Amino acid sequence: MSRAITHAEKPFMVAWLMIMTLLGVFPLDVLLPSFPALAEHFSTSTTHIAQSVSLFAIGFSCSMLLIGPLSDRLGRKKLLLASMVVAIMGAAGCLVAQNTPQFLFFRVIQAVGCGGFILSQALVQDLFSGREQERLRIAMVTAGGIFISISPLLGAWLQLHWGWQSSFYVFMALCATTLIMAHRLLHGGLPQAVPSQQHIFKAYAKVFGNGHFVSYATISAITFACHFSFIVVSPLIFMDHLKLSPHEYSLTLLLYGAAYVLGGVCAGFLHKRIPAPTQMAIGLKLITLSGVVMLLLAYQFGLSTLTVLVPMLLCTAGTTITRPISNSKAMSLFPDNAGTAASAVAAMLFIAGGLISALISTFTHHLSTALGLCFLILSIAALALNTWARRHPHVP
Repeated sequence: MSRAITHAEKPFMVAWLMIMTLLGVFPLDVLLPSFPALAEHFSTSTTHIAQSVSLFAIGFSCSMLLIGPLSDRLGRKKLLLASMVVAIMGAAGCLVAQNTPQFLFFRVIQAVGCGGFILSQALVQDLFSGREQERLRIAMVTAGGIFISISPLLGAWLQLHWGWQSSFYVFMALCATTLIMAHRLLHGGLPQAVPSQQHIFKAYAKVFGNGHFVSYATISAITFACHFSFIVVSPLIFMDHLKLSPHEYSLTLLLYGAAYVLGGVCAGFLHKRIPAPTQMAIGLKLITLSGVVMLLLAYQFGLSTLTVLVPMLLCTAGTTITRPISNSKAMSLFPDNAGTAASAVAAMLFIAGGLISALISTFTHHLSTALGLCFLILSIAALALNTWARRHPHVP
C-alpha cells in the first residue's frame, strides 16, 4: 500500500500527523487536573476517576484492533473520517451524562473513536520510507511527550475558567478541524486499499506469529506502560497526597515534557550513530535505573515532589529513546499489512498501560514504591527480549 509523496506534500502531511499525535493524548491528559472536580460532580472518589482513564485506554485498544486491519482492506481515509465522527459523538455524550456510569459509557465511545488516530502510524509506513520513517516516529514520540506535558496545563486553565466540560468542547473543535483537514489532505493522496479476503484473525495470526514482531512490540508496550502508569497515578500523588493545586500540578508536568524533549534529542543523536538494538538497550537501562532511584528515594525520604519527579525524568528519557525505534522495528516487518501491524502494536501498548496503571492505582498509600517496582521489573523483562532479538536475527 505504500507510495512516495512529493517534497511539497511532506510539510502538510507531517503537520497533520502531529495534530493527530496531539489528539491521541489530549482526551486523556487534559482531564488530569479536573479529577477532583469530576469526582465532586459525579459524587465519587478521585481513585475511581483515575481508574476510568484505564478503562478509556482499554476501550481505545479494542477499537484499534478492528480499525487497523479494516483500514488495510477498506482504505485509511474512510476509517479515519468515521472514527473522528464517533469520537465527537462520545465527547458530546460526556457533556450530557447525568451520572458516573453514563459518563464512563460515553468515555468508552469517545475512546472507540480515538482508536482511529493509530492510523497515523500506518500512514508513516505508507507515505514515508527508510530512515525517514524512524526520524518521523522519533519526532512524533517527542511531540507526544510535549503535548502530554502541555495538556494538563491547558486543562488546569480550562478548569479554572470554564470547568471540566470545556476540555470536551476543545476536543470536539480540534477533532472537527482535523476531520476537515483529513478530508482535504487525503483527497487522492492515499494509496488505495488492496482487495483482500484475509480474515482479521488470520491477519493478526500472521503478525503475532512472528517472534521478532512480538519482541519489539512488547518492548514498546513495556516502555509505554511505565510512562502511562505515571500519568494515571500522578493526580493521586500530586493532588491527593501532596495537596498541590491543579495549576501547581500542571506546572510539575512541564518538567516531564522537558524530559521528552531531551529524550527525543538523544534518540535522534543515537539513531545516527549506533545500531537500533544498542539504542533500545540504552533507553531500557535508563528505565531500570529510574526504578532503582525511585525505590531508594522513597525508602530514604518518603513521598515528595522531587522523589517522584527525579526518577520519572530518567524513565521518560529512556522511554523516548527506546519506543520509536522498537515501533519502527516492529512495523518494518509487515510493510504490506501496516494497518494491522500498527493496531497490534498500539493495542499492546494501551492494554499493557491500562492494566498496569489500574493495578498500581490500587496501592493507594504506596504509589511511588509500586511505580519503582513496575519500572524495575518491566525494564529487565524488556532487556531480555531485546537481547533475544539481537542474538536471533530476523530472516525475511
